[in-house]
Amino acid sequence: MSAAIRIEALTKDYAVGFWRKRPYRALDGLSLEIEEGEVFGFLGPNGAGKTTTLKLLMQLTYPTSGRAEILGRPAGDVATRQRIGYLPENPYFYDYLTAEELLQYFGRLFGYGAADRRTRVNALLDLVGIGGERRLQLRKFSKGMLQRVGIAQALLNDPEVIFLDEPMSGLDPLGRREVRKLILGLREQGRTVFFSSHILADAEALCGRVAIMAGGRLAAAGRLSDLLAFQVRGWEMVVAGLTSEALARIGPRVRGATQIAAGRYTLELALEQPPEGLLPDLAACGASLVSVNPLRESLEDFFMQRVAEAGQGARVTGPEKARRLEKT
Repeated sequence: MSAAIRIEALTKDYAVGFWRKRPYRALDGLSLEIEEGEVFGFLGPNGAGKTTTLKLLMQLTYPTSGRAEILGRPAGDVATRQRIGYLPENPYFYDYLTAEELLQYFGRLFGYGAADRRTRVNALLDLVGIGGERRLQLRKFSKGMLQRVGIAQALLNDPEVIFLDEPMSGLDPLGRREVRKLILGLREQGRTVFFSSHILADAEALCGRVAIMAGGRLAAAGRLSDLLAFQVRGWEMVVAGLTSEALARIGPRVRGATQIAAGRYTLELALEQPPEGLLPDLAACGASLVSVNPLRESLEDFFMQRVAEAGQGARVTGPEKARRLEKT
């Protein structure tokens, strides 16, 4: 399978400061390949370099060094722009247009005829859950509704590759579920979705592969199954009918116990103590097993660990970086 997006040693420096400007490295040698037809999660805290990367791919800003390709062509290729969609992190639209008028305008930019525009606009507004509000001016929309309109404009040209910068921002739980369903539908159609987020549950629900950014650098990348690596760190048992006396008897054999309700507990066992060893004792005290699950490292655990390892703070380069290194 060929790469839909290829990023090679992409680096972006900015000059910051007023009187004595110094270089600040927003992105440091990022290299990634995203396959056609996959949903790829680009994760990281605020300031990690996610939006900078997307702006470089969209040619809204230009790299200090490195290169990127989309669909086999250099980023910024005019013909390729007809084949991609983009939702910025904070979409801003002309307040006095309605949702219909805005999408009609974008449809004209793509060269669609009047009948085709009407069909596409109505279908996309239905898809993102904008009903009668489509005839209201956008200044009357909530942030979540504007986000839905932004997603609709990103899909207007039937793109092969869709870039979404924080697509769940401002959405309520129902809206997030609908957008998840929409993204999975795009994957089923064979489209490539590259989305940035700091909402880790969305990546776990949607992505086969992710990249984790921290401090402008790539901290980790790969398939979720490989990154989490089935790292079982213990066992969780939910039991019912457990008396306080019985809990006291088995207490030394469990790592922790949390009462859920009267007689109902969650027991945490160490990895080296398999749960089946506790079943005879539970049965002897009249308790019953409700469920047992392995305790694994979640994507959130992995995320926080990698961010801590990479570190945060100002990123400098060139002479200023050399001066700082001399002081350490």
